[in-house]
Amino acid sequence: MTKRIFSWLGREFVELSSEAGSGATATEEAREIFRRFDEELRAIGLSLDHTVRTRLWGRDRGSRDLASAERVRILSGKARSVSSSYIAPVHFDSDARVALDLLAMRPSQAGADKVLREYEPPIVPLRYLIYDSVVFLSGVTAVLPTLEDQLADILLRISSSLADAGTSWNQVVRVSFYLHRSQKLETLRALFRKAVAVQIPQMEYSFVDGYSAAGKLIEIETTAGR
Repeated sequence: MTKRIFSWLGREFVELSSEAGSGATATEEAREIFRRFDEELRAIGLSLDHTVRTRLWGRDRGSRDLASAERVRILSGKARSVSSSYIAPVHFDSDARVALDLLAMRPSQAGADKVLREYEPPIVPLRYLIYDSVVFLSGVTAVLPTLEDQLADILLRISSSLADAGTSWNQVVRVSFYLHRSQKLETLRALFRKAVAVQIPQMEYSFVDGYSAAGKLIEIETTAGR
């Protein structure tokens, strides 16, 4: 496991990343990672209730699906967070089926509550959450014929979510792109620059082999201030 504590947006964040140990099933692997994450957070006065974002990695689709279901079970109630999930065998350095990244935030004011906004009708991922005036969007994807089609649809929905949360692209502080390995990074960058005429302070890119459903070519995670 790796743990990083850092200051960002005037708040303290904790980033935890881990591959699972050997488990009988992907469900058990995910459960064990969250147990260890909770221990790490409690050691510094936090808990899973302070989770704002999780990113799940599966070695294959079956592992991704089982681990995702376990994540939904564990991160319920006050621990609910925005989420994303990816299939990426090369992400693993061990024979684990499941890996997780978790981002937790210590709010600047004690007692701050998360504001959770669901999609309509509700689906597994949250649409977004607001915690201590920071807006976190779940990863957004689409199943359309081309990367250009998907990106146009995704950015329109991100814009709508930002507006609904009382913010905008001008206040976005980080965009994380998870691009299918079959696609070209240069194409993605050009399409994004054409669609979003705003200077984003942080933009990061990773390549993956799959998502929650076949046919997806890109998933985008967004964080903004208010």
